[in-house]
Amino acid sequence: MAITSISNAIAAYNATVRAAQGETETQPGTKESNGQDFATMLREGAQSAIDTGKKSELLSEQALAGKADVRDVVAAVNNAALTLQTVVAVRDKVINAYNSILQMPI
Repeated sequence: MAITSISNAIAAYNATVRAAQGETETQPGTKESNGQDFATMLREGAQSAIDTGKKSELLSEQALAGKADVRDVVAAVNNAALTLQTVVAVRDKVINAYNSILQMPI
């Protein structure tokens, strides 16, 4: 079975985890027991990261215009940097998981 997309890789990874934990297998694209699937969680996380970056940029623009406190700008920029580091770490973990799935014997 060839994995042709990241969605298939994520579904395969989730199925492997469920099998290792002794849970019954669900079809890819179905909701998990907590009501949220992995793709939705990633989408919402990415949107949150984008919103954090936009807020940081907006506060930076306001500071240049003299309308925002420097402490608020520094806090927003630090928050955006931390969010970016988190996004990069999650991306790296997903890529590592995908590569691990590709290397699994069939």
